[in-house]
Amino acid sequence: MPVTALGSLPDEMALDIGKNCGRRVLPYRMQDRYSREREVRDFQSIVLENENLKATFLPELGGRLISFFHKPTQRELLFKNSIFQPANLALRDAWFAGGIEWNIGQFGHAFHTCSPVFAAAINGLDGSQGLRIYDFDRCKGLLWQIDFHLPSGAKFLHAFTRVVNPNDDDVPMYWWTNVAIVESEGMRVLAPAQQSIFVDYRNGGLSYGQTALPGMPPIHGQDGTYPANINLTCEFFYQCQDVALPWQAALDGEGSGFVECSTHPLNVRKLFSWGTHQGGTHWQNFLSDSGKPYIEIQAGLAPTQQHTVQMPGHSQWQWTQAFGYLEADSGKVHHSDWLEAWQAVDTSLKQSVSDQSLREAECADLADAAPIEMLHHASGWGALEAKRLQAAGETGFPSAFLFPESTMGEEQQKWLDLLEKGTFPDPVPQHEPGEWMIQAEWTEMLEKSLFQWGIPNSFALLHLGVMKFEHGDEDGAVAAWEESVSIGPSSWGWRNLAVAAIRRGEKDQGLHLYQSAWDCAVANGNPDVSFAFEYLTELYNAGEQQKAWAFYQTLSEDFQLKDSMHLMAAKVAFALGNYSFVETALERSFASIREGARDLTDLWFGIQGKKIEVEKGVPYEEAIQIARKKRVPPVHLDFRIEETSNSLVS
Repeated sequence: MPVTALGSLPDEMALDIGKNCGRRVLPYRMQDRYSREREVRDFQSIVLENENLKATFLPELGGRLISFFHKPTQRELLFKNSIFQPANLALRDAWFAGGIEWNIGQFGHAFHTCSPVFAAAINGLDGSQGLRIYDFDRCKGLLWQIDFHLPSGAKFLHAFTRVVNPNDDDVPMYWWTNVAIVESEGMRVLAPAQQSIFVDYRNGGLSYGQTALPGMPPIHGQDGTYPANINLTCEFFYQCQDVALPWQAALDGEGSGFVECSTHPLNVRKLFSWGTHQGGTHWQNFLSDSGKPYIEIQAGLAPTQQHTVQMPGHSQWQWTQAFGYLEADSGKVHHSDWLEAWQAVDTSLKQSVSDQSLREAECADLADAAPIEMLHHASGWGALEAKRLQAAGETGFPSAFLFPESTMGEEQQKWLDLLEKGTFPDPVPQHEPGEWMIQAEWTEMLEKSLFQWGIPNSFALLHLGVMKFEHGDEDGAVAAWEESVSIGPSSWGWRNLAVAAIRRGEKDQGLHLYQSAWDCAVANGNPDVSFAFEYLTELYNAGEQQKAWAFYQTLSEDFQLKDSMHLMAAKVAFALGNYSFVETALERSFASIREGARDLTDLWFGIQGKKIEVEKGVPYEEAIQIARKKRVPPVHLDFRIEETSNSLVS
């Protein structure tokens, strides 16, 4: 979506909005092979508890704190989702709702949100045993850790977070702790702020403005701190930079509920609500089976999630969060005077917590200690980077970041061979390329290997092209891929050349290269559905609907019925006037609809417009407007987050 700054947004914030926040995935790969078919399965969990609280973590799923139970009141403080239903809401596609998520790296949740992270037992506060989750972020080369402490008698779970930038260069830093909470009756979300930055989705993009709390312009000035008032998908950011102890609380009609607070620099808070409209309600039911609405409250480093903060090279940042239960005077919590309301909660919170009582200095003293027991292993990329640092004679990772060499496997082996032997494998062209690498040091090694040995290596050139493309050298990338396919034609090489041609505006050449990619994939016995989907999409975008339909008809039934493929075929069919195909396609459930996508409702309105055109004898342009004003799409098709008349079929 396009990002714009409204006139009410301060100039210093408007200047940098959207900078360094574009979607990035590499070197990670997509996680889009899921469905809505469900079965019972087990996940490994790690529990920290004392006499007051029980915290349950899922190390296989990004270290998600999935349950946070308050024993004295027998109350679950989070939205504890009973199902793991991935949906297309994150950078790599897959994301699931519920619990507390730890987002680092890039706007759009975290690269690790549906992937394993490292977990270890550590020496905690007051002689207790704590929990550390940590990993190596391959996109920006950062290290991150969260040390959780819950000593005996504690009424709050402490989470000490440290991010290390071991690189020479500054990096645009992004961190948001994302807490999902069941929306209870009368709930109000409070934070110590007088101003907020809101996001307006109503014009088909992301428009950012500033307003005094608690009124929100996107909901016509109503009090946005009450989620029940939010009729459309809405988010806004409480600007808490000037208070000593930033916090956020989601309190019910009785003045009790979840609270979170932190030290600086984690000093901005956010409320996200799907809204009470049909699309928002559908999203919540789509992501869970609870039938209960939920909201998200979040804590971050920057004024909005379309801002980053530059983190200097060879630096580390730290902060401490505390999570727990809070009771406050309900009359004051729900007072019409916003300042009086949040100050009452602030007073109640500070009876239990202060910035000093978060014990950050003590947590920091424990943060460099090596784990006492490994509880869960993740990928081998951290171990590989540790090997590279050692070979280069550079400073190694802090001792807190233990990446056992045993975690390295087949994906790391080709890069380990490059490091230790100076060679890169050259398998047959049909061999899948595996995980990518974009780090500058590895790019230099790979180029040196190609030059030093002088032996043509199509596989190395394929990877080198991806590295160059990611860093803006598109000409160098195209040259590498062209040389790669001239040595050993591969579907990935042809596909990458097609993407580059389309980006240059060379539509016909791009389509020709996509056809070569598909033909090569079929010939090599690896016709992955992603090749077919991209080719079909580009044929549609180019207006080649007859060719697109003909290509779709050549695919296996299994490929034809894949979510994304079936939806794209429905768009092609609509353009060709095959409305019965579209109506049949719209009867099914789709698992991988992107957050905010209107494809399904646009197609449905298009069909309704065609029917009204016949029924009333009016032009289609008029008929589609009647359909949008008078007819309501079926719930299972409605993923809209805003009301708009923009349409791909109008």
